[in-house]
Amino acid sequence: MTALTPVLSRFWDEEEPWSLETYRRHDGYRALDKALAMPPDDVIALVKDSGLRGRGGAGFPTGTKWSFIPQDPAGSTPPAGAKPHYLVVNADESEPGTCKDIPLMLTTPHFLVEGAIIAAYAIRASHAFIYLRGEVIPVLRRLQAAVAEAYAAGYLGRDIGGSGFDLELIVHAGAGAYICGEETALLDSLEGRRGQPRLRPPFPAVAGLYACPTVVNNVESIASVPPVVLGGVDWFKSMGSEKSPGFTLYSLSGHVTTPGQYEAPLGITLRELLSYAGGVRAGHELKFWTPGGSSTPLLTAEHLDIPLDYEGVAGAGSMLGTKALQIFDETTCVVRAVARWTDFYAHESCGKCTPCREGTYWLKQIYHRLENGQGTAEDLGKLLDISDIVLGKSFCALGDGAAMPIQSSLKYFRAEYEAHLNGGCPFDPHASMLVAPEEVDA
Repeated sequence: MTALTPVLSRFWDEEEPWSLETYRRHDGYRALDKALAMPPDDVIALVKDSGLRGRGGAGFPTGTKWSFIPQDPAGSTPPAGAKPHYLVVNADESEPGTCKDIPLMLTTPHFLVEGAIIAAYAIRASHAFIYLRGEVIPVLRRLQAAVAEAYAAGYLGRDIGGSGFDLELIVHAGAGAYICGEETALLDSLEGRRGQPRLRPPFPAVAGLYACPTVVNNVESIASVPPVVLGGVDWFKSMGSEKSPGFTLYSLSGHVTTPGQYEAPLGITLRELLSYAGGVRAGHELKFWTPGGSSTPLLTAEHLDIPLDYEGVAGAGSMLGTKALQIFDETTCVVRAVARWTDFYAHESCGKCTPCREGTYWLKQIYHRLENGQGTAEDLGKLLDISDIVLGKSFCALGDGAAMPIQSSLKYFRAEYEAHLNGGCPFDPHASMLVAPEEVDA
């Protein structure tokens, strides 16, 4: 069995793990001292050599993303007249089932603060922003307190550690739009505009925040930087798989005995994680699960032993995504579960592109008919046809996220969909209304 590897979570059970004092007792800000003694390009090279991949869903190599920022090798800051560089931390965690960044920021926010300082130093940015999901007020206050502690201790502000490096770090609360988890929509929102995805190219590394070179990284990606810098490349690569090295947070939720965060090497299997979590709740068995939140294709019990890394999950026809493992037992109606997600995506579509705006609306109507015994055999074909129109044709990945659970659930559970054609949901017909009848287009 693969052992758990608590790194970011190793002192979550201590008293006040969010405080600067506790963080310093556990090597806090030592990585920053090490990074400030290195040229910025060497910090980028270290992170690139470690193989750290983005923990926000796509898994793009973090150091490579940093290296896209145009650099001036002559100095640690851009020359006079050059556009400033910005670091933006995407903390707009809003996808159903995804719950790793919020606990991390609430419990050990200084991992994120230290990582942001190191990342900003590496890309020669003097301003950094943490864009936080606006509904989580306790996390907002916790982050603001941690940033204030860092300023008071001299880790933020001017001439940090006598290095000559200056950094201002701003915590910005969004207004609760799921679409702002998409990096370019986040940038528009941060600039004060309506959050909608931008056309790319140009990419943020060329024209991001205020049309300046910008790195946008996920919370866990940035929080993982201090351990990588302090522990070194060989230590980090000693965990995980060859193409997906290191540790990560897996979020187990749903019908599991002990839900929560399990920090383990990339490549662990769901069967192993369930053994730590006490298995599926007593008296029940696994029916289906999501490897990376509601926007990833569903998997079933036959996939219990696939490696939970980027390549292993892709080989099974899904995506590792945010490593949000939602566990559903045999009491769950898969049609109803996917219908709830579809309702969410229809609600959260920004409306900018036709495939997503119109496609999610009609998918929602079809699911309502299926749930209430009004569906027809043709509706199953329509679900696949509309999903195909949405998948890969939308302006951003929200359309893909809406389509993939539908396609995968029909692949594995078509018989359950067909059972809905004979009088509605066979699991719970009296509690299946998703929208009022008058909202359904005739």
